[in-house]
Amino acid sequence: MPGLEDEAFAKSVVYLCEHSERGALGLVINKPSDINLKNLFDKVELPLRRDDLSQTPVFQGGPVQTERGFVLHEPIFAGDAASNESVYASTMTIPGGLEMTTSKDVLEALSTGAGPRKVLVSLGYSAWGEGQLESELAENSWLTVGADISVIFDTPVEQRYARALKLLGLEAWMLSPDAGHA
Repeated sequence: MPGLEDEAFAKSVVYLCEHSERGALGLVINKPSDINLKNLFDKVELPLRRDDLSQTPVFQGGPVQTERGFVLHEPIFAGDAASNESVYASTMTIPGGLEMTTSKDVLEALSTGAGPRKVLVSLGYSAWGEGQLESELAENSWLTVGADISVIFDTPVEQRYARALKLLGLEAWMLSPDAGHA
């Protein structure tokens, strides 16, 4: 919501990857950092043989563990899709059709020119402890919308906030920075 003044989250679109009784984890998908994938691959000493990705920004996924990489991507299955087993070591399957991988093997696959076709790489993640996100939702700190993969992969970065709002039938000018309860 507009009243949320925390710099890490002001006008952020967070793709929620996990939400359970223990808490929640997500990645901010609309705050690019000042490095691109080519720079990142140079830093981890891997070639990037995917010209389509070289200028893609690395995102600021959130304020937690900002030195750690997270790759949000379309699923790549070992064997056939019916096996539902990812080819990457540390991968979380996310309801809605994506995976999040934290192991370097996904970067190694991309470095060879293979790997997932659609990726969003972030440094850091967003996290909420037990009951924290529910409390923030009750305080009207966040708007929620069903996940739409096209917002992540088919919408220009600078339009993702507006596009997420449109999924709710809203425009930014319609939102008040003051929270209220009816």
